[in-house]
Amino acid sequence: MNKPPYEITSSILNLYGKINERLGQCKGLMLIRPEARLRRENRIQTIQSSLAIEGNTLEIDQVTAILDNKRVIAPAHDILEVQNAILAYDELGKLDPESSTDFLRLHGILLQGLVEEAGAYRSKAVGIMKDGEVKHLAPDAPMVPGLMSTLFSYLRLNDDPSIIKSCVFHYEMEFIHPFQDGNGRMGRIWQTRILMDENPVFEYLPVEVAIKQNQAEYYQVLSDADLQGKSTVFIEFILSRILESLNGILAQAGTKSADYRMRVEFALSQLDDWFDRKSYLEVCKGLSTATASRDLRQMIEEKRVEVSGRGRMTRYRKI
Repeated sequence: MNKPPYEITSSILNLYGKINERLGQCKGLMLIRPEARLRRENRIQTIQSSLAIEGNTLEIDQVTAILDNKRVIAPAHDILEVQNAILAYDELGKLDPESSTDFLRLHGILLQGLVEEAGAYRSKAVGIMKDGEVKHLAPDAPMVPGLMSTLFSYLRLNDDPSIIKSCVFHYEMEFIHPFQDGNGRMGRIWQTRILMDENPVFEYLPVEVAIKQNQAEYYQVLSDADLQGKSTVFIEFILSRILESLNGILAQAGTKSADYRMRVEFALSQLDDWFDRKSYLEVCKGLSTATASRDLRQMIEEKRVEVSGRGRMTRYRKI
């Protein structure tokens, strides 16, 4: 297993520490799985921003309409990109972040009907053009399967924090440029998949929005990393965008106490087996016993949990 070249700088350590601090705040506010409205809004922003980086012309309201199965007047190619992206993000949680097979499967969903080699590594040479000049010539096509296999081995076997490895994977994948098209969106969505195993909040964290807002710098740090022969500056850039996104979701949630829906989403994500009211209170710290009892009764009415026993022996389990 060859480790890609990068350094863990003081800036990276500082950003990593702040990100973990914000993740702790998300847990404290029970934002492990944000409420449905916030999840939907962030997913729409993620899809729109990631595709806009690649030149898609659809705006937020048009992406929303497509998600709601409404008719949109726009280029067919752009509509199909959005439809594919919706399917890809819906499928994301079912995929193994360390599996190259699942990686190719996701590309097949994301680029279906858009390129000939959807779901397969490219068979031809590619380069990145800017202002009429080749800015990056990717490795020859026959080298791609081996390079990607090495990259997935790094992801599985290296002991560095997953948050940092997700940034490294993102950069190295862009450098290898393994696909005929869709490399940028695949780098961003697969980083999200890696991060989801680190903390569930990443599934709905719109990091792509922060990247889109800093698009020129995004391309510049990719170029700088190429020139330096290591991904250090790119890691620093992406960690900064992750931190911005976490700050944003915390600001959206505000500092108010979690309401019933947020408490239940959080508690049921933590309680995998039979639990009692005491266990519920241990997860939802600071809650009164009366509120906990009301929560549990409402969960029964909503068929969120099944019940066993009576009185002090009452136990609950997620349905």
